[in-house]
Order: sequence, then C-alpha cells, then structure tokens
Amino acid sequence: MDYRETIQYLYDCVPMFQNVGAQGYKEGLSNTLALDEHLGHPHRSYKTIHVAGTNGKGSCSHTIAAILQSAGYKVGLYTSPHLVDFRERIRVNGEMVSEDFVVNFVEEHRQFFEPLQPSFFEVTTAMAFKYFEQQHVDVAVIEVGLGGRLDCTNIITPILSVITNISFDHTQFLGHTLAAIAGEKAGIIKPGIPVVIGETNDETKSVFLAKAEDAKSPIIFAEDNKEVLSCEQDFEHATLLYNSRTLGMLTGELCGYCQEKNANTILHALPRLSEAGLRFEEADVRRGFAQVCELTGLMGRWQRLSTSPMVVCDTGHNEGGFAYIVRQLKAQPCRTMRIVFGMVSDKDVSTILSMLPKNAVYYFTKASVKRALGEGDMLHKAGQFGLSGRSYPTVCEAYNAALGDAAPDDFVYVGGSSYVVADLLRFLFFESK
Repeated sequence: MDYRETIQYLYDCVPMFQNVGAQGYKEGLSNTLALDEHLGHPHRSYKTIHVAGTNGKGSCSHTIAAILQSAGYKVGLYTSPHLVDFRERIRVNGEMVSEDFVVNFVEEHRQFFEPLQPSFFEVTTAMAFKYFEQQHVDVAVIEVGLGGRLDCTNIITPILSVITNISFDHTQFLGHTLAAIAGEKAGIIKPGIPVVIGETNDETKSVFLAKAEDAKSPIIFAEDNKEVLSCEQDFEHATLLYNSRTLGMLTGELCGYCQEKNANTILHALPRLSEAGLRFEEADVRRGFAQVCELTGLMGRWQRLSTSPMVVCDTGHNEGGFAYIVRQLKAQPCRTMRIVFGMVSDKDVSTILSMLPKNAVYYFTKASVKRALGEGDMLHKAGQFGLSGRSYPTVCEAYNAALGDAAPDDFVYVGGSSYVVADLLRFLFFESK
C-alpha cells in the first residue's frame, strides 16, 4: 500500500471517532496495553508531558513544545484531531511524521493489531509513541484524546500533568456534570507527579484536590496566583500582548481571547518542568509564545487568513470555547459581520446557537464528515434563536458566498467545528492550488 491507501485502510478498518462518533470510541486500555507490549513500551525511552482539558489543551501542548524546541530539545508532539493531513497528529520539532513511517508501521504491525479490532486513535497513539522512540526525542508532549482516565495516552508516566479546564463536551462518554467530567480528566494525575490545573470552579476543584491527595501528587492551581495579570489584542499585528508577573510584556502569536488563560497555565507549568530537569531560558519562552505556529505547525486557533476583508477561522466547538469566541466576535471592528458556521450533530447545538450574535449574516453549512449536522437542519435550528442567513451544502460554497458578499471592511468568521475549519483549510491551501 502507498500512503494514500494506508490512510484509507486506517479510516476503513479501524473506527475513526472523527467520522463516526460513538462507534469510534473504545473505552478501556486493554488494546492500548497489548499494543504497547507488542511494540516494546516505546514511551519509556523519553520524557513525557501529559496535557488534558476540555478546551485549550492543543494550544498549551503546542506552546510548551515550541518553548522546548527553542531551548534545543528534540521534541515529539502528539495531538488530535488533524485538520488537513493525518500526519499533523505526530510531529518532531514541528516536522510531520514521514509518509514512509506511516506506511511501514501499518504494514509491519497490522497482523498483530487487526484481531484486536482497535479504534483509529488506539492505532495512531501506538504509532506516535513508536515514532518518537525511533526519532530519539528528548521529550514528547502528549495531548489527551478524550477524557483522561481511560484515554489510551494514559499509559505514560509523565514528568508533569497539565489539565487546562473543564467544560461540557463529550458528555455521552464523560458524564453530565462538571464534577463527573473532572473526575475523568483527573485520571491522568499520576502518583507523585506534579499536576498544574488551569481553571476550576466549585464543582471541579474538590475533585482535583481529592485525586491529587490520593496520589500524593503536588497540585498547582494556576488561577490562584496569576502569572498573566492582563492582556490586550494587537489588531494590527494579530497578536496578544500579555502583561506577565515574571516576564513583563510577552507577545503571543495565538490571539484568541481564551489564550490568556492558556498562557497563565503554561507559565505555571514551566517552573515545574525546570524542576523536572528541563532547561530553558527566558528567550526560549518568548520565542515559543511568539512563534508557536511556525515552530510547531499549529493551525486553526483564531487563525487570520485574510485582511481585506478580515477573515478568521477557529476550531472552538463547545460552550466553554464559544464563551470566549463570542466575546471576541463582538469586539471586532467591522461594518458587517459574516459568519460561516456548521457543527457536528452530537454537540450541544442549541446552546451554541443561543450564544451567537444576532446582528451577523450567517452562511450555514456542513463539514465533510458523517457526524456533520445538515445545513438545512442548522438553518432551521438557528432560526429558532433569531439568527438569519442562508444554507450551503459545502464549506467552500458557504465561504465563497460570504467572501463574495463581503466589503473590504467586513469581518468573516469561519467555525463551529474543527471539521468546518479543516474543510476550509483544505480548500484554501490544497484543492484551490
């Protein structure tokens, strides 16, 4: 099989949550432990940092990786989902895993894993851990896929655990209360290993405290002693300017409003990484924040695609994420706001629609995944919340319509789902070439 055939094999033969939802989720670690045994426990050959949370874990993972890369470490980075190319999930110093490695890994190990009937994520995680071993990375930043306790990344023993925040998402698997969801995320806390918690509330803080006490793990609540004192958006340069307690003014390339909390979490994680033996200078921290996308390949976080009109896409897709996104949309200076929007059917669509600005013009659409809510259904639901617009069968058609209607001083936002953003980036950077 060549690379394209191998990826299609993975999509067809191991259920992919991205496409099929609940059918692609396998609870428990039995398959992961079997794969790990078969591959010789590759994750034990390098240090790891484990990052969980409802929102912000991708931004935090990429920024930590960027800082460590700047310090001269060879850094593995495992994240999900991918937006355009499967290989985005597995990177070393920002470079995606090679096509040859993906092909050879599947060909060499498929006879072992096929009888297990693993999920797509179980195979991909095993692949990532083995690749990092082969590449002799110094440290790997590992983003949890879903939850924590039963996530297949949870076989690692990291030097630091990070939990960014807790909000409602994937409730069919993680529970219908914030405390229940926190309990699943807290499953990554390991005996004696420090954990940094980004945000809590009355329901979640006690859960984390109890788990850390039981594991005898040092616990740091980033919000209790803020490193980021304030921040403001630099619209001209599309950056955030942080006023930090330790480093003074700090420039962040990621400029979504949610990044203030993420930056505070990261700045609390760094001293614990230093205590664990990693070495980096202030200049490395500044470069990591300022050049995270260039260093790691991160896309889709309040990403500016055009300036006239201003076009931004963002992968935020749940209530917690949209609390920040809506606030940022309302702050945009523009004549008319145009929103290209779609969601997947297993999200809390009504809650998100109720949050969106009513004075925008909407272009409802659906992503090219089976879980996507139809554009007609989206238009109908949106009407119940006073949102008006038209529907389009594909993201590129909706985007082109919005762009065709837009004046130079309009603002166009594309989002609602990672998969809507993925379709847009694929259209802009691959299919339109």
